[in-house]
Order: sequence, then structure tokens, then C-alpha cells
Amino acid sequence: MATLLLALTLLTTPALAAGVPQPDGYRLSDYRSPTPDGVAGAETVDTPAVQSLLSRGHVVPIFVQRLERSTLPGGPWLQSKPYRQIPGSVWLPNVGVGTPDAATLGWFESHLDRLTGGDRARDLLFYCLSDCWLSWNAAKRAVLLGYARVHWYPTGIDGWMEAGLPTEEAHPLPPPATGAP
Repeated sequence: MATLLLALTLLTTPALAAGVPQPDGYRLSDYRSPTPDGVAGAETVDTPAVQSLLSRGHVVPIFVQRLERSTLPGGPWLQSKPYRQIPGSVWLPNVGVGTPDAATLGWFESHLDRLTGGDRARDLLFYCLSDCWLSWNAAKRAVLLGYARVHWYPTGIDGWMEAGLPTEEAHPLPPPATGAP
């Protein structure tokens, strides 16, 4: 019986131990689900590593929580509840969706360029909530845009708050002028 249990465990464990595979492209749906262990070309960081990056003062923390937009042309973000973020973060909603429109992609690229002063070697930290593909997608997108020091914080604001660290109220940057993500 013990041999049978061991055999069954060995047959089922590799799928669990292997974790979630990184897709070739971006995650397109079910954004709140288990994520891979990393992002190709980026460094996966935990809470102490984020604290260290922030203490050096050279990282740009970017919160990517998704928000809905008004259907009016050029409409604002519709924020149904307050969100918290790591102090000093910039909230760029919807840059982590799998297929953002051209206006959102351009908005993302221009804000990264502005936030880094055009320095593609500047540290960028992407986060959202725990088990959230939005930050994974955004980090991958930044890597593919040529940013060399991309950090992905998979436990995001949930992990930060669980550690009892300070937060601030999050305020999204104004949305792109055209297109609705």
C-alpha cells in the first residue's frame, strides 16, 4: 500500500512542483490565478528585496491594478473602491492586460520613458495583487521594450501589507486620451 501511495505521489507531484509555466505570449484572461515563478529577463523579488530596492532610492515602483473606464470619449477611470500601494508608487492601470489597445501601449511606453528619464538601465518594479498576471504581463512588456533592470514582485501589495509595511492611497495617472482598455 505504501508503495502504491508513493507511486501515485510521484505521478502527480511533478505537475505541481513544476509550477505554472510561462506562456510564450501574454496572459489574456483569468488574471487572478497562480502565476509562474518568474518572468524571462526580469528578476523575481520578495518583500525584503523590494525593501532593499526602495531603500537605495533608484527603483521606480509601478502598481498595475486594472480599472474600468467610462464609456464616454476620453472618459476617466472608474474607481469603485480605494486601493493601497507601496509608498512612492506610480499607478498605471491596465498596462498589464494581455491585449491593450494602441493608445494604452503608447501611454505605457511614454510613462516608462518619462519615469526613467530615458534610462533603460533604471530599475523598474512591477506589482499588483498576489496571484495576479497583470504585473507579470507588465514586467514582460517592459523587458521586451528593452528595459534591463525589471523586477517583478509576485505577492504585490498583498505581500507588502501582510508584512505590516506602510502603504499610501493609490491614485491612478490620468488615462490615455483615446481608446478604452
